[in-house]
Amino acid sequence: MPNLTRFSVVLMVLIASILCAPTPLGAHGLSSKDAQYLQLIDGVAIVPLMYLGAKHMVTGYDHLLFLVGVIFFLYRLKDILLYVSLFTVGHSITLLAGALGGIRVNPYLIDAIIGLSIVYKGFENIGGFRRFLGFQPNTRIAVLVFGFFHGFGLATKLQEFALSKNGLATNIVSFNVGVEIGQLLALTAVLIALSFWRTRPGYLKHAYLTNSLLMCAGFVLVGYQLTGYFVAKS
Repeated sequence: MPNLTRFSVVLMVLIASILCAPTPLGAHGLSSKDAQYLQLIDGVAIVPLMYLGAKHMVTGYDHLLFLVGVIFFLYRLKDILLYVSLFTVGHSITLLAGALGGIRVNPYLIDAIIGLSIVYKGFENIGGFRRFLGFQPNTRIAVLVFGFFHGFGLATKLQEFALSKNGLATNIVSFNVGVEIGQLLALTAVLIALSFWRTRPGYLKHAYLTNSLLMCAGFVLVGYQLTGYFVAKS
């Protein structure tokens, strides 16, 4: 396909899908069937909650776009494990704190910040901070901090449901474990695709375009969430 990589095409299709959506998108939303099942659970349900957590992460395009940005220029396995671990620690802490500790935040604003995390990573990957602003943020700290926001994004959706207190702590921890399993599966698929792409001559040639598309997707998500926030307040 001339002048475009498969990654670039996939990102453009994703952006087009977001733009064509009839209502503001909630990347953390559960299907009506899953939401209904979640509210019917009374007692410990480890395996079903792990499944829901894994499914939620695999279909959570905002998490996946951020992870694509994080590992885009990471070549060594130890670096990938470090940054993914920072992200995991961050979102695990706030998911558990929000779902079990009752810490509440506005879901629209949290999802807008998550959109900004995608913009941040794309901007960093094209050297935007050094080129245009003359400094480079600490990427490790940024990934950890954005991990906190991604975890709150997950927690806000669980807080929408009347969950049974019976076995709640075990179920939420199981959901979080499922999220990590889903993240591992998604990350493996992304790494396989990136590893193949890196063997092609178009990888570095189209890196700028791909990360610009990441930024575009992030800005679209920010716009939708801020629109939802102001509409809800009016």
